[in-house]
Amino acid sequence: MNKDVFGEAIKDYYNQNYKEDIIVQAPDFDDDVIPIPYLFRKYDDMPLLEQKALNLSFGKVLDVGCGAGSHSVYLQKIKKLDVTAIDTSKGAIDICKKRGVQNAFEEDIFKLKDQQFDTLLFLMNGSGIIGKLEQIDRFLSHTKTLLKPGGQILIDSSDISYLFTDEDGGFWVDASAGYYGEMQYKLKYKNQESDWFDWLYIDYNTLQNAANANGLISELVYEGDNYDYLAKLTL
Repeated sequence: MNKDVFGEAIKDYYNQNYKEDIIVQAPDFDDDVIPIPYLFRKYDDMPLLEQKALNLSFGKVLDVGCGAGSHSVYLQKIKKLDVTAIDTSKGAIDICKKRGVQNAFEEDIFKLKDQQFDTLLFLMNGSGIIGKLEQIDRFLSHTKTLLKPGGQILIDSSDISYLFTDEDGGFWVDASAGYYGEMQYKLKYKNQESDWFDWLYIDYNTLQNAANANGLISELVYEGDNYDYLAKLTL
């Protein structure tokens, strides 16, 4: 993304300049909104899926795509875990530090090397970072190198096949157009606008098959009410 849309919005909210939300655009869908206060939610206001993931987290934790740092703040302050928070947004990392996250860095997960963790945390449709389904082997092979023995990857996503299902249960999608969970988005905030970027929603069976093919065991640990789920991947 050419502009730090998330970072600017997060900084505005933290500095009490909150006046509008992030607009999310997709080619084939109506505009959606990301409310900025939601990025600062406390544990009690988080969905059960996220609470489950935080409860399962242990040891040395890597919070990937940490945003405003709400998960990291809880894990560090309440669970007393050793947390490293990373995001590609400089603004988000600046605010993470101001909120008390001791180890917060502007970093791309795919460039992170020579470190290992007990828990890798990918939340708020953490699979989105994969981009396209064809990149999942790259993602899994790299994240394996960041796992300590006995470690875990906690990742959430949603099966969005319901968006392409009619009232009679028929599934209507262009098979030649690629995997149905591959989306493209653009973000807008005030006078800033991101580039288009790829974002992956993946159904659990597809994730499980990819995990198995990459030497990982996949466990479905939670299913939400909105086609969302939390998976745990282990070596």
